[in-house]
Amino acid sequence: MEFIMEHKNQNKTGIVILAAGNSSRLGQPKQLLGYKDSTLLKNTIAEASLVPNAKIIVVTGANNQLIEEELDPSKIKISFNPDWEFGMASSIVNGLQKLLTLYPDYENCIFAVCDQPYVSSLIFENLIQEYNKTGKGIVASAYSETLGTPVLFHKKYFAELLELKGQEGAKKIISKFSDDVVSILFEKGNIDIDTEDDYNKLMSEF
Repeated sequence: MEFIMEHKNQNKTGIVILAAGNSSRLGQPKQLLGYKDSTLLKNTIAEASLVPNAKIIVVTGANNQLIEEELDPSKIKISFNPDWEFGMASSIVNGLQKLLTLYPDYENCIFAVCDQPYVSSLIFENLIQEYNKTGKGIVASAYSETLGTPVLFHKKYFAELLELKGQEGAKKIISKFSDDVVSILFEKGNIDIDTEDDYNKLMSEF
């Protein structure tokens, strides 16, 4: 038992949840949409919280006061991104900088978004297990013939991530270093909530 606990403690992986967008196509903050007796964002946080020893950072931006008052700061760290309007890259940089400031010895960072309703702790754990098994520097989720979030990056890619600009996201680095990428299957990973129709369809399935 002692060995198992010791092994688990070696997991130095931060989970950065990107929740700074203004949900322009939806007309209301998607982060706060009701889901599973909770909200989309809090569901993602709850699943991430089940990963042993992971530290969670939520990057907020648009509607940050509304969103932050719904969150429990005893379980997560909140990082406000004042540059959220400039695109996804600013939130990736903001969240990673916060992780490096708070936990400078952490070796991996998983980036997740708040509008993939089918994300689960198993997805996060599979990313970490695949990294441990293969030693690959990037472990991405595979769905709909693409690779995307949640995605794990080893620290050797932190400098590249911090250089992202504008609308650039994790996919730029996944493409650039494709030889060092491995993937896990994320069924229903292609389902995200961008419009009212997306949300209505999701609700009708429950």
